[in-house]
Amino acid sequence: MRNAFIDELVSLAKVNPNIVLMVGDLGFSVVESFQDQFPDRFFNAGIAEQNMMGMAAGLASEGCHVFVYSIANFPTFRCAEQIRNDVAYHSLPVTIVSVGGGLAYGNLGYSHHAVQDYALMRTMPGMLLAAPGDPLEVRACIRYLAAHPQPSYLRLGKAGERSLNQEVPHVRPGIWNCVTKSCQSNGNAFLTTGNGLQIASSWLDENKEQKLDLYSLPLWGMGTKTIQAQQIPHDCATLYTVEDHLIDGGFTSWMLESLIEYPNLISKIRSRALSPDVCAAVANQNELHCLGGLKFF
Repeated sequence: MRNAFIDELVSLAKVNPNIVLMVGDLGFSVVESFQDQFPDRFFNAGIAEQNMMGMAAGLASEGCHVFVYSIANFPTFRCAEQIRNDVAYHSLPVTIVSVGGGLAYGNLGYSHHAVQDYALMRTMPGMLLAAPGDPLEVRACIRYLAAHPQPSYLRLGKAGERSLNQEVPHVRPGIWNCVTKSCQSNGNAFLTTGNGLQIASSWLDENKEQKLDLYSLPLWGMGTKTIQAQQIPHDCATLYTVEDHLIDGGFTSWMLESLIEYPNLISKIRSRALSPDVCAAVANQNELHCLGGLKFF
């Protein structure tokens, strides 16, 4: 996902002189292609993420679309006040790029477990969450964000995620992307965002007798609840929400909130989210997923 991000950003920066990339003294071996081609639009703010977010807001106030790139919790929780007051409050075109969402940096422990980021970022008025599930959705999300500059949060994986879409999909906020459709699903479906798409797809690969539709929601935010709920058929069977995030304040909670006017659909939601057990654990991503309860079968 990281490589898809920087490749797409470079392509867009060639035609959009307002695109700026800012990093917090990391991303090397990934960001050099942007740095080499646009040295005047690349800034290394050092290990000073709060200052970096303030700088990004200042550049955005002068017409730049700033992509702020850092690891997991560093550009989110560490910068929460700057995001809230400087970026979201002023509706500035800053895209906060968090690489290593979920438990991708599991071996580095709780400081790097990004399992509460949805809960934080979705409470920011005007903030659009971009949680692509594969490299092709990464490209689609960046294209949308570049065409619609606004406060946004882009959550990326880093574990060599597979391309599950057949082509770059057309994405819009609150619109579900149907990744696979089964003629024998009987209305059973996975509803995913971010790395939940990879997790659900692997379950289907391992258990081919299971027939479920697979949907991804790459773009969502405060303004999308109604539209995303309206697209769910009322005669559906079981809906499994899948996320590499704690259930509290995460994607499942988001879906339940969006379905508040549809109690018949709420009763069909079954959550597959992480338990708090992962917070105190150090292990690789797959081991932490098992520990946290991300097992379907």
